[in-house]
Amino acid sequence: MDKSCVLSKELCPKTEEENKCMAKIPYASVVGSLMYAMMCTRLDLCFAVGMMSRYQSNPKHDHWVAVKRILRYMKGTSDLALCYHGGSLTQVGYSDADGSADRDKCKSTSGYAFLLGGTD
Repeated sequence: MDKSCVLSKELCPKTEEENKCMAKIPYASVVGSLMYAMMCTRLDLCFAVGMMSRYQSNPKHDHWVAVKRILRYMKGTSDLALCYHGGSLTQVGYSDADGSADRDKCKSTSGYAFLLGGTD
């Protein structure tokens, strides 16, 4: 996700015209498809798709623009893959927390990542 892209429920449609415009866009369906891809093969999408799924009930055009950016990222990285070679595999774990990641509900967010095969 682009750090300059700040999304919140403040951006959600407030007028009937905005709601009609967004009703034509398959936001929830596309986010669901991204979730499927994320769970099956694209773990690099976890953070971005998680952020987009927060707005499925009432997305605005800015949310849709962010989803399209994820799709462009997927298209641009479709030829990349993880390759594990023989030898010993080491596991390294990291964790992090953010006390104000959810701007709408002021909830903290935490996460973790484990790397298999080292950090080189």
